[in-house]
Amino acid sequence: MTEQSARNTLPARRHAETFEITHGKQNTRFAVTFGFYENRRLGEIFISGAKAGSEVEGIARDGAVLLSIALQYGVPIETIKGAITRNLDGTPMTIIGAVVDRIDNG
Repeated sequence: MTEQSARNTLPARRHAETFEITHGKQNTRFAVTFGFYENRRLGEIFISGAKAGSEVEGIARDGAVLLSIALQYGVPIETIKGAITRNLDGTPMTIIGAVVDRIDNG
């Protein structure tokens, strides 16, 4: 078994950026917020959108939590990008993948 690395917690006050992104066949709009460490490294993600209380919104929120935890434990975005499900044309299949691609492409 390997040694567990430490989680890098974010400061209570931090810089954040919010933007909208559309994804899916119905062109569903999602609001995405990135939270940053003091050194401007990405450390957390929030995703909301779709119909409040819907399964899609829950999946988006849960995916953002998992992305945030992975980033806080130092998982490289390239590793995450290589692990997400993609369509045959290489585009991301889910909103989580679309957000990961947005991170990687700035």
